[in-house]
Amino acid sequence: MIRLDNVSKLYSLRVNKPFLLRDLAGRLVGRKPSTTDFWALRNVSLEVPRGDAVGVIGRNGAGKSTLLSIIAGTVYPTEGAVVTEGRVCALLELGVGFHPDLTGRENIFLNATLLGLTEAEVRDRFDAIVAFSEIEQFIDMPVGKYSSGMVMRLGFSVAIHIDPEVLIIDELLSVGDANFRKKCLERISALKARGCTFLLVSHSVDDIRFLCQRAVWIHQGEVRAAGLVDDVVAEYTKFLA
Repeated sequence: MIRLDNVSKLYSLRVNKPFLLRDLAGRLVGRKPSTTDFWALRNVSLEVPRGDAVGVIGRNGAGKSTLLSIIAGTVYPTEGAVVTEGRVCALLELGVGFHPDLTGRENIFLNATLLGLTEAEVRDRFDAIVAFSEIEQFIDMPVGKYSSGMVMRLGFSVAIHIDPEVLIIDELLSVGDANFRKKCLERISALKARGCTFLLVSHSVDDIRFLCQRAVWIHQGEVRAAGLVDDVVAEYTKFLA
């Protein structure tokens, strides 16, 4: 279960860099950097019941990724409260949780244990993780040498094999070939059928319709619409037209 109550996130953006210059008397004087406030999210309330699947849509810069980061706990809200229940796995950025100097094998053990598995559980699931990722021949190569698609494959494979109760994905399904993407969608559907709570940010309304029962449209940091997926997507599509 996920619940947000009046969540807001404020960032201070630097407008001008500090610099030194000489005044008329030849003395060095400085100018402090100037900043401006930017509300990435403003009074967002949202509830995702256990086992539900919700898609988050909106233009670039609307606040979607900030919303997922707050739910995942990697970013703290400026105002409001966030509650999550269950084992949360978030795929927010390529390579997060992976050390570039460690091999794929070493990163599987590191990442999976950070997500809550014991070393024995990782050993039991290791072969399945590698097989799903389809990068067997590169598993003992440092992850820093991987392509973005290989990193996505490994990250997604680890995530789905820890049996998450809450799965959060930010656009990662856009990386990789069509066959692997199809396999990911099928595995997400299987997790949903087992009761996994699912939150997806995507620019693909087809993916949102396929995977989600409900949707939320974020616009300029605020919830513009929320409800059944077809209704919200229709409203968003009309706005873009």
